[in-house]
Amino acid sequence: MLCSIYKSPKKEGTYLYIPKRDDFSQVPDTLKQMFGKPIFVMLVNLEQRQLAQVNVEKVKASLQEQGFFLQLPPPPENLLEQHKERKARQTP
Repeated sequence: MLCSIYKSPKKEGTYLYIPKRDDFSQVPDTLKQMFGKPIFVMLVNLEQRQLAQVNVEKVKASLQEQGFFLQLPPPPENLLEQHKERKARQTP
C-alpha cells in the first residue's frame, strides 16, 4: 500500500498521510484549514517500511477507514514532573 506524506507549514511535527498524491478529497475542510498548505515529504510503501513515530497498522487502518491519517507531534517532556516522581519514589 502506497501513501503520500505531507508536513504542515503551520504546526511543526504534524504530518498528513493520504493514499494518493495530491488527492485531499477525503480530508475534512476544517483539518485542511488548520493544517495549512501541505508540503509534500515523500511517497512510502507501507508494506515494506516501518515508520519512526507511528504504527504502520494504525496508519493503514485509518487510510482505509477515513481516507487519511493525521500524525501529531509527541507531547513535550515535562522533566520537572519526572524529577518529582523519581524523588517521591525514593523517599521512604
